[in-house]
Amino acid sequence: MADTLIPNAKFSDPHVTAKGETRASVAWSGLKTLWFNTGTLCNITCANCYIESSPTNDRLVYLTRADVEPYLDELTQPAEIGITGGEPFIAPEIIAIMQAALERGHTLLVLTNAMRPMMRPRVQAGLADLAARYPHSMTLRVSLDSHDAATHDAERGQGAFAEACAGLSWLAANNIPLALAGRKALHEDEAAARQGYRALIASLGLALDAADPKQLVLFPEMIARDDPPEVTTACWGILNKTPDSIMCASQRMVVRRKGAANPRVLACTLLVDDPAFDLGATLAEATAQPVKLNHPWCASFCVLGGASCSA
Repeated sequence: MADTLIPNAKFSDPHVTAKGETRASVAWSGLKTLWFNTGTLCNITCANCYIESSPTNDRLVYLTRADVEPYLDELTQPAEIGITGGEPFIAPEIIAIMQAALERGHTLLVLTNAMRPMMRPRVQAGLADLAARYPHSMTLRVSLDSHDAATHDAERGQGAFAEACAGLSWLAANNIPLALAGRKALHEDEAAARQGYRALIASLGLALDAADPKQLVLFPEMIARDDPPEVTTACWGILNKTPDSIMCASQRMVVRRKGAANPRVLACTLLVDDPAFDLGATLAEATAQPVKLNHPWCASFCVLGGASCSA
């Protein structure tokens, strides 16, 4: 990401904050969601993409079914499997990866912009087939940064809103379960945002409840040059939160970096470049130690923002 204005002393020591207080950490509490990042390649370049996905960024390369299956085989009971990118429907083996999860009895959450890659005939046929064979087991969550076309297009490019809405209409027409992911605009409170999305949902004829946080997820803004407070052990009581409510207590993400021999497991979906959040080659390794909340986004997105990428 871009250079930050955060003082060097902040978020620099995994054990203590700049003020010398004990840094908060999060122990593993059991799997809720296992994420697979299919690569940083995307059909568009967003103005504020947290991992800088684009048509040319391949620093995280495509995962294959062979990459994914060993991690699925580590699981001893059904779980939610999340798939993200980049744009997952660019990945050549995306339908095979989805099938690998579904045929093992897991539920599936796929994050997509619902644009051209999803609308290719081969992908459409694969999605329709999986939806018919595994009804109610998968959800496609479509990213709409705003219920306002101009605001969305300012982030994702001219015409992106209309193209995403066409994708949403196709999913609905083919009875493929869907959800929406938006952002809480800096000038708009949550009630106003949900009302705006409610009107959009009605205009598109979607069977979604804008009041349901699983059907419409609203994420806090993540600003690369933001300077949030560090999270200490005292914050749990002050904020009336518990460590097991934080994403890294129950979620991990598998990625494969360009040139790497094998995939790696990261603490969460957000921090793909910080080596401190690369936890190992297997799920067993990646859940053995607590995660130190030593990054600004640990504070702004998870602890203070109260967000989670899972359903």
